[in-house]
Amino acid sequence: MWGSGGWGEGGSWGRGPGGGRGGRHWGRGGRMFEQGDLKYVILHLLSEKPRHGYEIIKALEERLGGTYSPSPGAVYPTLTMLEEMGYARGTTDEAGKKVYEITPEGRTYLEQNKSSVDEIFDRISDFATSFFGPPMIEVHQAFKNVARATYATATRLKDPEQLKRIKEALDRAASEIEKAGEKTGS
Repeated sequence: MWGSGGWGEGGSWGRGPGGGRGGRHWGRGGRMFEQGDLKYVILHLLSEKPRHGYEIIKALEERLGGTYSPSPGAVYPTLTMLEEMGYARGTTDEAGKKVYEITPEGRTYLEQNKSSVDEIFDRISDFATSFFGPPMIEVHQAFKNVARATYATATRLKDPEQLKRIKEALDRAASEIEKAGEKTGS
């Protein structure tokens, strides 16, 4: 486990309800990872066990509750870079797929950069806590209820005026939500 947030129990991110420290949740520009962060995350995943590139993508997606999935265009070049740096080694399995494993140099590199690795995992843990914590569970449920009611009703309507009223109700709700956020300063 890395840092105080680590990967959590059972391979999930986070500290559990109310356990976050607040602070930022995303990197610069709204990205999940800041430039260079992904290599540490991938090395950590490889330190757990050898993996295919696709398994790395799926492991990250699963550990972030489906809220984020790195693109193959980010993962595979990072794996190639880690191989070139000598921190990962790729071998071909029986099915012809490339499997990556961390090298001893990769483990050393990961340990030498432990503070950066811990900061990344703490940041993601904070995000997971805020996104999956108790107040947000209720927001997620309410959003699900609105989506269900909207699509269940709108898909069976034929009258353009009725559909317009649904659209206007959704626009009003969006406006009220934005105003609620402005009042709290968030």
